[in-house]
Amino acid sequence: MTDWATFVGFGGMICIIAAYAYLTWRDTPNPFVLHFTNLAGAALLTVSLLVHMNWPSLVLEGFWAAIALWGIGKALRERKAKST
Repeated sequence: MTDWATFVGFGGMICIIAAYAYLTWRDTPNPFVLHFTNLAGAALLTVSLLVHMNWPSLVLEGFWAAIALWGIGKALRERKAKST
């Protein structure tokens, strides 16, 4: 039987794969959809990794989340620049 943390991890995996597919399939992807989906995936995988520790994967998710946050910040700055 699979535990709850594994299900959470699968949810994170689905988010990250969905974000990559979205980026690939859309000619002009919405950066908020892309980066928030990646951030959600990294967060869910981090929860799973805190239960089933795997240090290399946990560090990877930290970088993944940081890049997603940077992308969200960049998208917010660009949105603000367009509105002024």
